[in-house]
Amino acid sequence: MKQNNKKKISYLAVFVWMGVIFYLSHQSGDSSGGLSSGITEMMLNVINTIFPSLKVDIDLFHHIIRKLAHFTAYFILAILLINALRTSNIFGFKSIIIALLISIIYAATDEFHQSFIPGRGPSIKDVFIDSFGASFGLAIYFVFSKLKKRRVS
Repeated sequence: MKQNNKKKISYLAVFVWMGVIFYLSHQSGDSSGGLSSGITEMMLNVINTIFPSLKVDIDLFHHIIRKLAHFTAYFILAILLINALRTSNIFGFKSIIIALLISIIYAATDEFHQSFIPGRGPSIKDVFIDSFGASFGLAIYFVFSKLKKRRVS
């Protein structure tokens, strides 16, 4: 694939993923809660099938599922961002800082956006979870890129 096409696709992936995050954040509190409740129920069915005698606090589990969604969304965003930056020949510490800053700024603006959505509200705790997800994604990306370089060498 030509470098220019790879660059376009990489940046398109970033903007599509940001759109997915925005779409999910734009759901009302009831819709968002219903989505995460459905995922929670599905996960509990799997857990109960594997570990039938395990007792799970449903409210706590639901809360964890919601926070893992934040973590995962920004984990993915940061990886997509650093990948796109590298197609623009931005490497090393600079690419990590830029990807992390964009992820944190997007997380903060996304929480602000939620203050206008019925049944939703901004949460600084969610920005921290999002930022941790982005940081972890960048760390994983960095480790795998180092391993890949060693394998090629």
